[in-house]
Amino acid sequence: MAHRTVLVVLFDGVQSLDVTGPVEVFAGAEKHRPGSYRIRTASLDGRPVRSSSGLTLVPDQALADAFEPHTLLVPGGEGTRRPDPRLVDWLRAHGPDAERLVSVCTGAILLAAAGLLDGRRATTHWAYCDKLARDHPAVAVDPDPIYVRDGHVSTSAGVTSGIDLALALVEEDLGRDAALGIARHLVVFLRRPGNQAQFSAQLAAQTARREPLREVQQWISEHPDGDLSVESLAARARLSPRHFARAFQAETGTTPGRYVDRVRLEHARRLLEDTADGVEQISRASGYGTPEAMRRAFVRALGTAPAEYRRRFHPAPSR
Repeated sequence: MAHRTVLVVLFDGVQSLDVTGPVEVFAGAEKHRPGSYRIRTASLDGRPVRSSSGLTLVPDQALADAFEPHTLLVPGGEGTRRPDPRLVDWLRAHGPDAERLVSVCTGAILLAAAGLLDGRRATTHWAYCDKLARDHPAVAVDPDPIYVRDGHVSTSAGVTSGIDLALALVEEDLGRDAALGIARHLVVFLRRPGNQAQFSAQLAAQTARREPLREVQQWISEHPDGDLSVESLAARARLSPRHFARAFQAETGTTPGRYVDRVRLEHARRLLEDTADGVEQISRASGYGTPEAMRRAFVRALGTAPAEYRRRFHPAPSR
């Protein structure tokens, strides 16, 4: 079997983990099955680049000398905010030749600038999805999943999601056992589903400063089916309901009710994604009480019913 060449593009201001995360996955696959991957890095002039964290990365070659890769991987980072026009031109000229085109984090902005995402569904780091959609209206930006695969083009969300996408590609190339072995070695999950949400309730809200409020946040996450009324939560924090509601919003940036709604929705989504439990069982376990209450919450927040949401993760087998 011929090597699959993986070419990683480097530039000043690159996010180092966007590079090293996927590289470690492909390097692990090469160790697991020698001859499977050949990993190369390249910058515009072949010169070292300085990452956004200050690390210096030394490329193997200049982009002009790079052979046509099987997988062209474009990382993100601060350097995507004002990219070198020569880099965008190179991607525009050579990106279509790659059998597989992959971006990590804001690397999607570079692909979009080169016109390589036009007419495709794509994602990027949640903080830059609005910018990607606004600057490139021909791209169907999906801000929710940790990675999106549209034909031979794959885009992933922030930083560590590049590892998830790389594991998915290795699983496609070499099989589940190979990807599982790499995941175990790297001590990561095999693998978060691409449609798993990148923006959790805990990320959407700030962590409270005061210990009683932090404990309440943890309680909500661990007991979505419990009594999560303001009165009950306030009693747990040893505060009056009025004082609790004000303090919770001041320290987390959201009201207790909205936080509970996010946690319950996230819990229900995870069960729909990862289990075969029925909708009625999931609605009770997530604190909705009835399937109809859960359906209304899904339609309001996601624009789709729970059954349709589950079909995205468990499609019917082809005949």
